[in-house]
Amino acid sequence: MINLFNIPNYNIDTSNFNHFIHGDIVEEFESNFRDYVGAKYSCTVNNATNAIFLAMLNKNTTVKVPSMIPPVVCNAILTSRNKIDFTDDTEWVGDSYILHRFKDYKIIDSAQKVNLNQFEKEANDEDLMIFSFYPTKPVGSSDGGIIVSNDKEKIKWFKEATMNGMSYSFNNWDRKIKFPGFKMYMNSIQCYIANENLKLLDYKKRKLKKIRNTYNNELGYNNTSDHLYRIKVDDNKKFINYMGGKGITCGIHYDALHLNPIYNNFSNKSSFPISEKESIQTVSIPFHENLDKNGQLDYVIKCIKKYE
Repeated sequence: MINLFNIPNYNIDTSNFNHFIHGDIVEEFESNFRDYVGAKYSCTVNNATNAIFLAMLNKNTTVKVPSMIPPVVCNAILTSRNKIDFTDDTEWVGDSYILHRFKDYKIIDSAQKVNLNQFEKEANDEDLMIFSFYPTKPVGSSDGGIIVSNDKEKIKWFKEATMNGMSYSFNNWDRKIKFPGFKMYMNSIQCYIANENLKLLDYKKRKLKKIRNTYNNELGYNNTSDHLYRIKVDDNKKFINYMGGKGITCGIHYDALHLNPIYNNFSNKSSFPISEKESIQTVSIPFHENLDKNGQLDYVIKCIKKYE
């Protein structure tokens, strides 16, 4: 079977960690990642959804989000005591986007994109940028996330909030309770895997660029994402069944959430024709750094052209 994504495998000897949960690898990874994206401070979180939850906690505001978005984003906004309004933006998929603007800073959701010096290019010092380490993301792990900023005080609060509301110390009995917080830290195993995948990111990007260029030339697109390669078909579910029969895994990114009754009670009732159309017609095809092996890429393209 040709997979939609590639998830590297690791054998981990946890006896090498000086702390199973809060080992030195956590700070090592935080440092390596913030250096890569060009930020001064960082705080890892057990997943990017919780990073959004903490960033939006008790803001009591309305957040405009694309209808075509992972539902976990809406869940994080709603459970952190905010409201949502949907928009008809579909161009963000596979890229970063501004989740919300406050008066003096903004939150950028970059769960699907990791670029060198990205924070320097897209954010101001006071802004927050959130990345995801879900297994299929550009830098994958067994889930995880990170918040980066050049605002030291903001990151200090996140570090305490993710550590049960405590100041950090290697021994838990030496930690001081600052406020009722959350158990949302990223552990040593998660950070080890993410750190290893970060080392491979530039190599992975070079491979993906060649694969993406081949797709663009053969299929007539001008896609630029390093995370997803999406095409348009008449019926994405029909296409997925067809490709599955050929031994190729494809996926849908994403459904139009404004049509889901779960979210109708929390948002505006507008119609979003672009999202409604693309949720039926867009489909993600295999896109990963190992796709150029054993004729897989040529086979995927051949099957797509036969379907068309």
